Amino acid sequence: MTDLLQNHPFFRDKKIELCTLLKDQGYCNENYLVVADGVKYIVRKLLSDDIDRAFEWQVQHLAFEKGITAEPLVYDSENGLMIFAFLEGEHKRQLDKSELKLLARTLQKLHSIKIDAKPIILDVDTGTIDRYQKEYVLCHNDLNPQNIFFAEDAKLIDFEYAGINDRYFDLASVCVELTLSVEHEEEFLNYYFGTIWQREKLASYKVIYRALCVEWFRTNLCGQ
Repeated sequence: MTDLLQNHPFFRDKKIELCTLLKDQGYCNENYLVVADGVKYIVRKLLSDDIDRAFEWQVQHLAFEKGITAEPLVYDSENGLMIFAFLEGEHKRQLDKSELKLLARTLQKLHSIKIDAKPIILDVDTGTIDRYQKEYVLCHNDLNPQNIFFAEDAKLIDFEYAGINDRYFDLASVCVELTLSVEHEEEFLNYYFGTIWQREKLASYKVIYRALCVEWFRTNLCGQ
């Protein structure tokens, strides 16, 4: 990878001092920490060919304009590379009240982005959510702890699954992935909505999210 990058137009005039593969970074990409001329970058080698990478890149730009993700620098479709500014922060699996508020505000910004796309069709039995009015927004759709950074604020990475979905899908995924207690769920949703939100709808989307996780891991870990 170092040889490939050193000959890439973006790095050609820079001295690469470090290029190391990051572990536990998902299944659709290989992510590398690259240091060149003393500056840190994240380089993603794109592995999956069934993702709309042009749409992902568009979302990345729009999210950066909102101040909620790393700066996108290069999308090289020919070589299957994306290059980003390095994002300072840390992943957390347990959040306090201030961090819940930061994450809620970040999701408000993401969900306010306008983009031309059709809603995602969830590939599970949606009977439990069909009775609720849809609240379609741009969702991240993969809000596990590895895709959330905390520093002075909360930022998101890895938008390959982003698309138009009900806002409750993202909210439910946070509740599930971070195993929020009933009290913390209440606080998180209150930070996002104010005091009025649909508890039964959230519970239904948590069921849907868990079912999708089971199916996703069955497909990707078992190769079926």
